[in-house]
Amino acid sequence: MFVLQVLIVVLLVVAAVATLLLQSRSDRFQAARDRSLAAAEAFAYSPGLANTLRGPSPSAVLQPRTEAARKRGGVDFIVVMNRQGIRYTHPRPEEIGKKFVGTIGPSLAGRITTETVHGPLGEEVQVVVPVFDAHGAVVGLVSAGMKASNVSSAVDRQLPVVLGAGAAALALTTAGTALVSRRLRRQTHGLGPDEMTRMYEHHDAVLHAVREGVVIVGGDGRVLLSNDEARRLLDLPPDVEGHRVSALGLDPRMAELLSSRRVATDELLPVGDRLLAVNNRPTDRRGGPRGSVATLRDSTELRALAGKAEVARSRLNLLYNASMAIGTTLDIKRTAEELVYVAAPQFTDYATVDLADPVLRGEEPHVRVGSDGAQLRRVALHGVRDDNPLHGEGELVAFAAPTPQANGFMSGQPVLVPDLRAAEGWRTQDVEHSQAILDYGFRSLITVPLKARGVLMGIVNFWRTSDSEPFEDDDLSLAEELAARASVCIDNARRFTREHAMAVTLQHSLLPRALPSQDALDIAYRYLPAQAGVGGDWFDVISLPGARVALVVGDVVGHGLHAAATMGRLRTAVQNFSALDLPPDELLGHLDELVGRIDQETADEDSEAAVVGAACLFAIYDPATGACQLARAGHPPPAVVLPDGTVEFPDVPVGPPLGVGGHPYKAAELHLPAGSTLVLYTDGLIEDRARDIETGLEILRSTLAHAGRTPQETCDAVLDSLLPARQSDDIALLVARTRVLDADQIASWELPCDPTVVSRARAAATRQLTQWGMDEETVFTTELILSELVTNAIRHACGPIGVRLLRDRNLICEVSDTSSTSPHLRYAAVEDEGGRGLFLVAQLAERWGTRYTPEGKVIWAELPIPGA
Repeated sequence: MFVLQVLIVVLLVVAAVATLLLQSRSDRFQAARDRSLAAAEAFAYSPGLANTLRGPSPSAVLQPRTEAARKRGGVDFIVVMNRQGIRYTHPRPEEIGKKFVGTIGPSLAGRITTETVHGPLGEEVQVVVPVFDAHGAVVGLVSAGMKASNVSSAVDRQLPVVLGAGAAALALTTAGTALVSRRLRRQTHGLGPDEMTRMYEHHDAVLHAVREGVVIVGGDGRVLLSNDEARRLLDLPPDVEGHRVSALGLDPRMAELLSSRRVATDELLPVGDRLLAVNNRPTDRRGGPRGSVATLRDSTELRALAGKAEVARSRLNLLYNASMAIGTTLDIKRTAEELVYVAAPQFTDYATVDLADPVLRGEEPHVRVGSDGAQLRRVALHGVRDDNPLHGEGELVAFAAPTPQANGFMSGQPVLVPDLRAAEGWRTQDVEHSQAILDYGFRSLITVPLKARGVLMGIVNFWRTSDSEPFEDDDLSLAEELAARASVCIDNARRFTREHAMAVTLQHSLLPRALPSQDALDIAYRYLPAQAGVGGDWFDVISLPGARVALVVGDVVGHGLHAAATMGRLRTAVQNFSALDLPPDELLGHLDELVGRIDQETADEDSEAAVVGAACLFAIYDPATGACQLARAGHPPPAVVLPDGTVEFPDVPVGPPLGVGGHPYKAAELHLPAGSTLVLYTDGLIEDRARDIETGLEILRSTLAHAGRTPQETCDAVLDSLLPARQSDDIALLVARTRVLDADQIASWELPCDPTVVSRARAAATRQLTQWGMDEETVFTTELILSELVTNAIRHACGPIGVRLLRDRNLICEVSDTSSTSPHLRYAAVEDEGGRGLFLVAQLAERWGTRYTPEGKVIWAELPIPGA
């Protein structure tokens, strides 16, 4: 292109000079035309002229060059204009920007126009030459000419000057073309026309296709470029390029930012109803032209989407918190409280839970279809303030049929009341109370039924006041989700309550309902089933012959109905074994065999788990001697509080738990002074997850170390000190304060094995009974029973014979001997001489029996004392 342009200029100059030389003498007018034509064509075909015309400031670039060319070319003017004929250059600067005087139509069609006109310089001969771009399109016009007065003489006189001007024009054109070409190569980095065209097309397509506005502002504060998105966001006119930013009517802050070249990153500026995020950077930081480029992004929709995303995130967070916080226990009331504490104030200002009374008992409520309303118990209430007019916890609320609460409970469908003031149905329950709710500021309500597994249990009410937005349909789905999660937990708690109540009922039915009447011990007890389920702990108080009392505390391993049922079997077995009047160690041996059989039976059944053992402590207290025999099988030791407040844990030999088998049990005997306290308990009292057994025993010791407490006071003090906050095991506590029979309540004799002592025994007994104030019938009956028992002892045993009379609630007559043979009650035949004595004793005594001692046996009989 450079060589072609130089050749064209050279040819034009040579042609112009030759023409002048040939026609200088005959056609001076034609010479002026040719000179003007040469100057116009030389400038029109100068390299870079087409690009300069498309540039931002054609006048600034071309004016000095046309003036230099005019002076050197010997013409009066060289004018460069656009296709509309507006001058870019002129010897007189005031004429720049005005309409060209002459004909430009043919030149716009690509032809050269020569004419004589009356222009700004006077009578002028001018030539108009079109300027072509690389594609052959006319992009501008160049006009050169001379005044008519100079045409007549200038050619002859200035021919050498013309020749010199032609040479200078050639040199200037050549140098300008070389410089422009060099600069273009540097600016385009060596890219060719095809590459430049393709780059421009891509740049233009991307600039107008992106959803981000781009505005380029020059150093003079004028808009150089703006794409379609920028025009849309800023409401700019289509021809905004070239206008000053301050004249566009923009928001002052936006106009200031675009004009200031200040660095800004995602600065939010309002433009009408939009909120734009603006980034602004100067363009001359790396040697570029002075100005700035700004990018605009509409963040209005993003802000709305962000708001929706934040709402969704908060709701998901609320549901997550609900799943973590609701249902931590199997307590109905606690579960309801967890629901209202999660809902308020994160979702609602106030939340209430109302349940049917049968649900609180673990039962299923019966919803009467078409009834007048619903009666529900307010179980939980929570809100932003405590002085609200809503019904308080524990109140029984009767909801009338038109109220949302009744509709929700009866239909099982959620009810949304966006505006309570406009709703009339809910006022029918209580007009004054409803008005108080409105006056307090409540404005919106959602009622959702609590339903799980087909069981409709109650409702949850979400209330909002005037300080919050009213409920909408979107809130209804969230309220249903919260209620659904809570409903499952409440139903689980309800079913657990029912099962727990059944198990506790079974357990309590297997425990003593009342203590037997006796005078040997003052007894108090406490039995606390585990909060999470029933266990196998039990206790018992059993009256034994001879005014003695047996105390039993045991614990079956495991929890549940099976453990409770096994406990009942063991308690029954202990009572039966006690009827045999066995010592504690032998009784535990029999229990060990029984538990082993139960374990074996259970192991054979796949549907139930094995008991795998039980613990037991068995004690027998004799008020006649103050002696207490104890034996234990895997059970914590008893505690003894002496009358002075000293606490001891006696060393009672511990045997293996019941059911292990193969190991004998040993008994220990203690002497308990009158007023001593014997404390029996299960391991649930002293052992806990947060406390080991040694710590529990020390706390128990310090709690018991007080003299003068009654058994009831002792029970209360022990539970206050040792009862855990979350009871995971059953607790059985048995406290017995000892009594001792007075000396005048006991009479005993030792007799030799001689038939003659029978009458002496009767006489001694008669004197003692008379001294006790017994009536004649009781004295006679006692003489008869004592005579029979002593006679049998003399007949069937040898060695000394012991006789003892005890006056307690009953009159107890005991005869002991050294024989281990037990007599049997039978019917004597007519011809039998004996066998009627025990039958007679059984008929006269209230009850009778035999117990064995290390020295032999004791046969006893109890008679009622009239008036006792």
